[in-house]
Amino acid sequence: MSLITTDICIIGAGSGGLSIAAGAVQMGARVVLIEGGEMGGDCLNAGCIPSKALIAAAKAAQAMRDGARFGITPTEPEVDFGAVKDHVARVIETIAPVDSQERFEGLGVRVIRDWAKFSGPDTVEAGGHRIKARRFVIATGSRPLVPPIPGVDTVPYLTNETIFGLRDRPAHLLIIGGGPIGMEMAQAHRRLGCKVTVIEGSKALGHDDPELSAIVLANLRAEGVEVLEGAKVVALSGQAGDITVALEDGRQVQGTHLLLAAGRKVHLDGLNLEVAGVKHDGKGVTVGADLRSTNRRVYAVGDAAGGLQFTHVAGYHAGIVIRQIVLGLPAKTSTRHIPWVTYTDPELAQVGLTEAAARKAHGTAVSVLRQEFAHNDRAQAEGKPVGLLKVMVVKGRPVGASIVGPQAGELIGLWAFAIASRAKLSAIAGMVAPYPTLGEISKRAAGAYFSPKLFDNPTLKGFVRLVQKVLP
Repeated sequence: MSLITTDICIIGAGSGGLSIAAGAVQMGARVVLIEGGEMGGDCLNAGCIPSKALIAAAKAAQAMRDGARFGITPTEPEVDFGAVKDHVARVIETIAPVDSQERFEGLGVRVIRDWAKFSGPDTVEAGGHRIKARRFVIATGSRPLVPPIPGVDTVPYLTNETIFGLRDRPAHLLIIGGGPIGMEMAQAHRRLGCKVTVIEGSKALGHDDPELSAIVLANLRAEGVEVLEGAKVVALSGQAGDITVALEDGRQVQGTHLLLAAGRKVHLDGLNLEVAGVKHDGKGVTVGADLRSTNRRVYAVGDAAGGLQFTHVAGYHAGIVIRQIVLGLPAKTSTRHIPWVTYTDPELAQVGLTEAAARKAHGTAVSVLRQEFAHNDRAQAEGKPVGLLKVMVVKGRPVGASIVGPQAGELIGLWAFAIASRAKLSAIAGMVAPYPTLGEISKRAAGAYFSPKLFDNPTLKGFVRLVQKVLP
């Protein structure tokens, strides 16, 4: 077994690992990158990219059904499900070179394609090599959680790792899990011609503002997605093409295909973390705000760090770690400015505190600003007037924003920036937004904070009357 010495050894070539590798090597550090699976990780191959490509195809299909309001005769689209999956594959293939082994080797990174395991506090073994490094970064991501439902080992099921390879359209897709993945896949498959039933043991989209989630769920149900909430699954049975989900209340739901979307499990198997003195649990590696583990040489980022499971969080973590292990500067993480989006139609986006969380944290000091998309001229012109923006404000600064509506994922960026930079609402109210755009809704919300002070102020009105009398 040959010995490799390096400055930084990264385990995992997903979003976080690749970002650290690219940044560190281009700034002069020696980097070894180890990946046992596919370059690009879950996001490129089985997550963000294929799901959004599938959603785009489904949106095109739905547009053919929704033309009547624009004076266009609606028609039921003919969906070639295999061709849709070809589109998904092309998108992955187009993006893949950016994450490829060849690109990173061209940057100067030593790439080892094998599974890694620690052999000591400062050594890792992989691909017939022993890698000794000054710093290690665990960026192994997560995998679909297979819940311990009786019968799960006897029936065929899909996860996000396998559903995008399915080329024959399911007649009736059963989805266990009403979180973002489950609801995105439910709407996309319904729009592509499948019957869909979502089974959620608690509340669908339960991590978001319930008022806004209700708008998304109402639209999905209107499109024909059956959503069963408070439905605890007690058993699975059947075979390919005929699967039965038994519920605690005695109901049985039958379908042709089953998708498990009940959460994700951090992938730390086989890393031999105990040998390295790295503490961990079922949520991930135990780290501080600086992402350093109980072994001062070892850091964890992204899903492996046990926090929010989003690709953009892994990228954010990469910047925090680079500051420390490449530049030697202190850096710590925060979650107060991290946004997330569910890419249903309408989209559902959140950053910072929800209304409930803000009221719990700040009590009566919280002001909640509301703006409906129905009052936005661009939303009306596009035929998408259903939606709502809520901004939670404390002492003139936003502490959270919740959006449901068209392009909510794009609109949330302004509020993420405002919270990250601790901007005052006056800065957003003073912004000039082009007309007509959806973005005007943010400016109007910020302006609404100052309206009572301007329009419901007797003292100000008296002053204005006086000014009008004395003006030449």
